[in-house]
Amino acid sequence: MSRPRRPDALPLRDGVSASCAVVHGGPWASVLDFLCERLPVLPRAQWAARLAAGDVLNADGTPVDAQRTPTEGQRVFYYRQLDAEPDAPEDAQVLYQDEGLVVADKPHFMPVTPSGQFIQRSLLVRLKRALALPDLSPVHRIDRETAGLVVFAIKPNTRDAYQALFRDRRVDKLYEAVAPDLPTLTAPLTHTSRLERDPDRFFLSREVPGAPNSCSHIERAAALAGGNALYHLRPVTGQRHQLRLHMQALGAPIVGDAFYPTVLRGPGEPDDPAQPLQLLARELAFDDPVTGQRRLFRSRRQLQRARPAEALA
Repeated sequence: MSRPRRPDALPLRDGVSASCAVVHGGPWASVLDFLCERLPVLPRAQWAARLAAGDVLNADGTPVDAQRTPTEGQRVFYYRQLDAEPDAPEDAQVLYQDEGLVVADKPHFMPVTPSGQFIQRSLLVRLKRALALPDLSPVHRIDRETAGLVVFAIKPNTRDAYQALFRDRRVDKLYEAVAPDLPTLTAPLTHTSRLERDPDRFFLSREVPGAPNSCSHIERAAALAGGNALYHLRPVTGQRHQLRLHMQALGAPIVGDAFYPTVLRGPGEPDDPAQPLQLLARELAFDDPVTGQRRLFRSRRQLQRARPAEALA
């Protein structure tokens, strides 16, 4: 079942769009019972308090009657909120904005969209609030741990065209990474493999035998201090954690990686701001499907460990 779109009648609250739960199955004696079973992330007392405060809404924006028996197909709207979120080490920068696009330069540890323990600290919510753009939507994603460029569509009617660029591999992407030096990597190479989600740990992926579904071009760009090197990575596909896994497969896991090759901090555990993943979405280039212009965007951020070796300075 496709997720219903948020009706225009429901405005943003602190930059957050209304989420929707559709009644299906049951039966449930009340909307409160439905919410407690379908969305158990909140305890019953909190759902009851939200209903009593009028913070659970019908499609027309009126408060839902907590005791009314829900009907099949009924849409119930609510706003995600958290009592507390981790502090943000730094904020994102808006590099470009016109009538159709926003390009942001995000820091490490900031998710693109609300998830888990991050709502107000997500890049999307911050930009919606700061720019007063309620329909803003990302056209691609990068990991929370990765810094760099993220492109957003402003208008719903052009969003699909921009998303298709990434889906159809018509975007030239350049990432920079700091990892252990592989001095024998004297020429660019292409790494392909099959990546699948780890069946035992939902937050990880892994390389498995089978037909490749991921491809990255990897080039050693410069030797760095501390036995590391700067690498230029050009992903052709966009599998989850693709660049991190491909670098690990070469024997050079990216510096600061808390997941690969060993899980140092799992989801929900505090980040270490002093040890960010040394991976940066440096450049994005594409032909704009709406204007026909050639677009080239470049991050202004620098990886903290990308200091050239003294002999090359």
